[in-house]
Amino acid sequence: MNSEFTIAVHSLVYLAFLPERMAPSEAIAENVSTNPARIRKVMSCLKRGGYVDTREGAGGGYRLMLDPADVNLADIYRLMAQGSVIPSWCSGDPDMDCVVGSNMQEVMDGIFCKAEKQLEAYFGGITISDVLGQIKECEQC
Repeated sequence: MNSEFTIAVHSLVYLAFLPERMAPSEAIAENVSTNPARIRKVMSCLKRGGYVDTREGAGGGYRLMLDPADVNLADIYRLMAQGSVIPSWCSGDPDMDCVVGSNMQEVMDGIFCKAEKQLEAYFGGITISDVLGQIKECEQC
């Protein structure tokens, strides 16, 4: 899992929390505890995906474009991190004489693909609104 996914979810939840659903990258960065340049990179992807828009000038920033109840984490995962469950390297070599070594990559690829599909299915049941609701429950702890 990459950190851009977490930053994207955090940023969207933060925008959903704000009354006007708008904030500059500096405010989002402060809330996420990262730098504004990293926020702008993530928000650029979210903008291409249609989740946020920008307003230039004084009072500008990023605005949440969709109802938080309509944005699920699977959609954000697909946009920001799809494939990150699958490692970039796997042991074994298809040209080995050993049945274990020659088949390990293919078998592990299948295992990781199934795991990613299950992760996406789980994320599909969680919306930005749900995450915000969980955060609001923390206030009452």
